[in-house]
Amino acid sequence: MSDKKVIAVVGATGAQGGGLVRAILNDPSGGFAARAITRDPRSDKARALAALGAEVVQADLDDRESVRRAFEGAHAAFCNTFFWEHHSPEKEQMQARFMAEAARDARVAHAIWSTLEDARKHIPLSDDRMPTLMGRYKVPHTDGKAEMDAVFTNLGVPTTFLVTSFYWENFIFFGMGPQPDANGRLAITFPMGDRKLPGIAAEDIGRCAYAIFKRGRDMVGRTVGIAGEHLSGEEMARTFTRVLGVDVRYNEISPDAYRRLGFPGAEDLGNMFQFKRDFNDVFRAVRNIEHTRALNPALMTFERWLQENKSRIPLPATTRG
Repeated sequence: MSDKKVIAVVGATGAQGGGLVRAILNDPSGGFAARAITRDPRSDKARALAALGAEVVQADLDDRESVRRAFEGAHAAFCNTFFWEHHSPEKEQMQARFMAEAARDARVAHAIWSTLEDARKHIPLSDDRMPTLMGRYKVPHTDGKAEMDAVFTNLGVPTTFLVTSFYWENFIFFGMGPQPDANGRLAITFPMGDRKLPGIAAEDIGRCAYAIFKRGRDMVGRTVGIAGEHLSGEEMARTFTRVLGVDVRYNEISPDAYRRLGFPGAEDLGNMFQFKRDFNDVFRAVRNIEHTRALNPALMTFERWLQENKSRIPLPATTRG
């Protein structure tokens, strides 16, 4: 490992970071080694990465000094945060600052900051078409990330800004998969109208990030949006029906109805989907599929992803085909 350039990967047991670690390890002749940074090196996921050949290092994103130590000696760093663990933009921003400072102090040659759009640039706080949340955000989990882009730049960290899309894994882990409606029919529910939602397999995010690191300094300063496909709710429902062998429908609701669903983060996500719906052309333009495939020729379509993961989609036992 000593003759390879180390990529320090934050959130290595999560969706984005895990995909990147595996992409590095699956390319043994690529000249890079994976340093998997995790809060709990003893977890099953961390042990699995170690068994594959990753260097597993402990760090807590709330602890500036532990992040600094984890980045020491790294050639590059992948920086991301997980808002849904705490639902606090301010906490997420603190963690991003700690990573940016650690990347600066380690003098990394290249960092990727996994960020998202600031919805307030399109729908300001004074615009009542969408409620303002937490006093200063339209979409807290995206606006807060976007504010930190400037921190990486101002600290002089050579950064590529990676803009991701809706993870199809949300249909497995985030409760967005087909659920029985009031009539007992399976449906996926989004407040997107007939607009298309850019989506991607989490593993493909890691592969794209690795390709960015391999391209090196040519990617510094650039914003790179990625997606596997842009699909409407109707198109996704038809794919579910075809692959799962059960009838799945698209339940189109209003953003207001989505915000009232009551689960933690419903207001945030309701605003997010409304932003993607109301500014669909702008949102989709950033996430070019052909540019994504140029980074990752193995890019999966939604149908292929669903074929490979259909057994993991939570469904009522009586509805499985």
